[in-house]
Amino acid sequence: MKRFTDHLKDYRIFLASRSPRRQSLLLEAGIPFECWLKDEVAEIYPSNLEPKDVAVFLARLKADAYRNELSSKDILITADTLVVLGTRILGKPDNRTDAIKMLKELSGNPHEVITGVCLTSGDKESVFIASTIVWFDHLEQSEIEEYVDEYSPFDKAGSYGIQERIGYVGVHRIEGSYFNVMGLPIQQLYKELQNFTEYKSTAPI
Repeated sequence: MKRFTDHLKDYRIFLASRSPRRQSLLLEAGIPFECWLKDEVAEIYPSNLEPKDVAVFLARLKADAYRNELSSKDILITADTLVVLGTRILGKPDNRTDAIKMLKELSGNPHEVITGVCLTSGDKESVFIASTIVWFDHLEQSEIEEYVDEYSPFDKAGSYGIQERIGYVGVHRIEGSYFNVMGLPIQQLYKELQNFTEYKSTAPI
């Protein structure tokens, strides 16, 4: 029986993301891929969508620019990660002030991290979501400002990276995938790739 990593060599897998965290997770999981980057799309979505639907909508939107260039043996991975506090989506901060404001709002409160993932080939598409609940301890103003000034989390939804110092010292509990909070639910993606490529993990009896 062909191993899954060997099975994937029959395909060209592309990651349409500039995120070094997503790239690292794919590498560590042993998934062969190339980065394929086009101009970033404006993350505009219908205002009546629920957050989980927004994540899927944006993941599919990111795939639109590539669809006509994919063959049946190509697999494009696009993803979008949201931080949701209550019912409000916290995007990427505009500046230092905005980042500090977001982290003050997250301090001492649970929030949800949702990632929508879209797998696209020349003849089919599959979408899924992952959700993780994250609890922050109370963060002092000085801790927040020090983190923002040192790490400049302006490319991160919710203004933080759980793999950075603020995650080590501030997060006291999570429910769900840790890697989802980093930006890609890699274990779930691995399983979805098996389904997408119709890989059979065990030989028939």
